Amino acid sequence: MISINNISVSFSGNDLFKEVSLVINERDRIGLVGKNGVGKSTLLKIILGLQQPDGGVVVIPDGRTVGYLPQEMHFEGKETVWTETLKAYAEINSLKKRDAEIQVELTERTDYESDFYQKIIDELGNLHMRLELIDDGKSEQKTEQVLLGLGFPREDFQRKMSEFSGGWQMRVELAKLILMRPDLLLLDEPTNHLDIDSILWLEQFFQEYPGAIMMISHDRMFLDNITNRTVEIIKGKIYDYSVSYSKFFQLRQERIDQQKAAYDNQQKYISQQERFIERFKAKNTKAKQAQSKMKQLEKLDRVHIDETDDSRIRFHFPAAQRSGDVVLKARDLSKTYGDHTVFSDAAFDIFRGERVAFVGRNGQGKSTLVKLIVGDESGVGELKLGHNVEVGYYAQIQEKTLNQDATIEEIIQHEATGDDAKIHRVRGLLGAFLFGPDDYGKKVKVLSGGEKSRLALAKMLLKQCNLLILDEPTNHLDIGAKEVLKEALQDFKGTLILVSHDREFLQGLTDRTFEFKDGRVKEHLGTIDDFLSNYKVQSFREFEGAKAKPKPKAVEPKMEVTSSKPAQNNGLTNQQRKEKEKEWKRLKNQLSNLEQKIELQEKEMRQLEEKMANPTAAKDSQDIFFQHAEIQRQLDDHMKRWEHAGEEFSVLSQLLDR
Repeated sequence: MISINNISVSFSGNDLFKEVSLVINERDRIGLVGKNGVGKSTLLKIILGLQQPDGGVVVIPDGRTVGYLPQEMHFEGKETVWTETLKAYAEINSLKKRDAEIQVELTERTDYESDFYQKIIDELGNLHMRLELIDDGKSEQKTEQVLLGLGFPREDFQRKMSEFSGGWQMRVELAKLILMRPDLLLLDEPTNHLDIDSILWLEQFFQEYPGAIMMISHDRMFLDNITNRTVEIIKGKIYDYSVSYSKFFQLRQERIDQQKAAYDNQQKYISQQERFIERFKAKNTKAKQAQSKMKQLEKLDRVHIDETDDSRIRFHFPAAQRSGDVVLKARDLSKTYGDHTVFSDAAFDIFRGERVAFVGRNGQGKSTLVKLIVGDESGVGELKLGHNVEVGYYAQIQEKTLNQDATIEEIIQHEATGDDAKIHRVRGLLGAFLFGPDDYGKKVKVLSGGEKSRLALAKMLLKQCNLLILDEPTNHLDIGAKEVLKEALQDFKGTLILVSHDREFLQGLTDRTFEFKDGRVKEHLGTIDDFLSNYKVQSFREFEGAKAKPKPKAVEPKMEVTSSKPAQNNGLTNQQRKEKEKEWKRLKNQLSNLEQKIELQEKEMRQLEEKMANPTAAKDSQDIFFQHAEIQRQLDDHMKRWEHAGEEFSVLSQLLDR
């Protein structure tokens, strides 16, 4: 259907692509994969015609249409969600407008026999034929179905685009593409700003889509559920596999293993022939045979091993000063936008060294609470950072945190101070995040989403922080970069708050979960696996897609709060008693959580002490003593918190006659 012939692209003398070719067939479902910065987004732009190659050509047959969803975009103006989405029917709207103009003109003209009149009649006939082909009279019905499928409630249809975040604006652009139904859809990270409900809806839609699709995505499951072909870009070359993403990994490894085996065998053969030639080329009796072998080697089709890119970013978060015991405190915290309540009456403490996951469907308030914590938004109630807390913040959308007109090097130099500001230190840091000399002068606005994410992470390393807040940090990162980030977070010694839909990434990183649902923030103790197990599901897809219900035994303690006691009881007014009841419940929940943590850590201590008592095991694992010391420190902290919370709980219990 569409062919890419011998495309070449270079930047600063380095080849991004060199004479690559590809054919996109009807109903192909192509996953375009490769490390950040290898040119995936550039290839999409070349196919669309937004960027011209240095050499080669893209052939799109007449009448074929191509739609494109970029990684980032921003809407200006006063259009509503509904009117902006209806722009998908631009051709229909234009034809209908011209139809109305012709109808008016025909009522006013009287030169029925003229050639010009006949020309207008012919135009009207062709116009009606085209309308019959592309307009089934259901444009508004389809628009409503698509917007609902992508998560927009009907009451949001008439809200202005400017009122929505970049992620929701991207959904509108995706809705327009779906409604236009081009022959080829080019999608650059389409799931980055979608919740699970919308992703599941989109998967089903794409499986039935009549045209071809080429997409960039780092969501393995999304690729597996849609693609039937995987195209990998490595160091300017394209490798094409007629399988889904997971099967591609297996086939690629098998192919490289076969190539290595064939290469090793060929090298042995070549070495043998070269030894023969060197030994006998000067002997009259063997010279002719040696010459023959030389010619055979010259004609030999040499085995090549496909290139792989094993480069990885390398970093760890710098150590910071020790913070106070309570890192973050919230009481009666609420946030509203106009008449819409995002969440209300949130109350919690986050202690030093804790690792907390924020989970829930989009729009439930996860990113909003993050913005309240870092001061980008204001709410009602109490929200305080603890003593000596230094916050490091990674935003979901980097265009608002990075100066789009600055260069990569300027971003780091502006943030760096002291020795870090020295040019060799700046460039060393950039090199650790895979930015080479040819990248230093690139402006942020020309970077891919993955490159912006790497730059934002590099920028974070220049600030010593003891509270890390990361909002969907894996959205634009390739799979290798995700693994490196996870390793760095596992080694981070401070307090961590993570907003993510990625269960695989969260596994092993968090020990407490805040669930955002129906305007409430609910705490759950334990890992992300414990949280999902509590809901009897295996993944966030099940949790968010199936609207799962928890097991009867919830982690959060349940209790009846009596608010009908006389106002004079214990000298408290009804309002005061209500506030004390709420604090009593919070403390009871905190005590329960701490007791479970202490029990788990004491169990870990016993297991480590058993290993320490075994000389062989202790010798095999030198880290056991360090692990024991760290868990002991954490256990001491939790015991102090438990004692303090217990004293407060006892005082409140007496006051409330409990």
